[in-house]
Amino acid sequence: MTRLPRDTRWLQIAPIAFGLILGMTSGLPADGQRPRTPPLILNSIAGEDSYLFYCASCHGKTGKGDGPVAANLKTVPTDLASLTRRNRGTFPRDRVAAAIAGGGTAIAAHGPTDMPVWGFVFRALDPSEIRVRLRLENLVGFVESLQDDAGTTPDLGTRLFRTYCVACHGANALGDGPMAKELLQAPPELTGFADRNGGVFPSDRVHDIIDGRSVRAHGEAEMPIWGDAFRSGPAGLNEETVRKRIEAIVNYLRAIQRRKA
Repeated sequence: MTRLPRDTRWLQIAPIAFGLILGMTSGLPADGQRPRTPPLILNSIAGEDSYLFYCASCHGKTGKGDGPVAANLKTVPTDLASLTRRNRGTFPRDRVAAAIAGGGTAIAAHGPTDMPVWGFVFRALDPSEIRVRLRLENLVGFVESLQDDAGTTPDLGTRLFRTYCVACHGANALGDGPMAKELLQAPPELTGFADRNGGVFPSDRVHDIIDGRSVRAHGEAEMPIWGDAFRSGPAGLNEETVRKRIEAIVNYLRAIQRRKA
């Protein structure tokens, strides 16, 4: 890895260090004992979890640029939810991916050049290149899920699929996502469930596969088990909310099943 100039490296790491300092110095108990420092890297690589942990403090939970730190920045974070609308109806996936990873020209939504270069940061904290690339792709997917498009918010199933599934299964669920070739086991295409089941969409089976806690659903162990991921992530979802999320993804997949001519 090419060594970065000392001043550039500080600009990249400074926001994280600043956040850690805030976390360590705020809310100290009366006895003066320091609370446990939060981890620098999440076990979860889900896009929503990474976004809430690393990005929401500036960009806000819904990507509107209204995070709790935003008012203290020299440049106010741009509304990430309007990227598709401002790009003539097409989400600029490649540009967003390059801006987050630090491999291309910065886009207006990513603020000044002293914003963290997450590709560098994640590689410094996680030795697994596949996990890093999946984390970055899932972050892009989550930003896409925040899009208000023409002023309307996509339904829950569409947003969840964009966030958690596109990186491996592809935007059209054909198994051709940007990370598909990096996996030991090729992701299946998801539009043929009904065809493979005598024309009937197997809702219960698909629900169990997505949940993953009762079946071997996701190939290699590094792939998320979404039932666990939804429960244990920063969002802190209860079992009922997890069930509704999985049902929303199932409904989305039912709606995109290919039809025989």
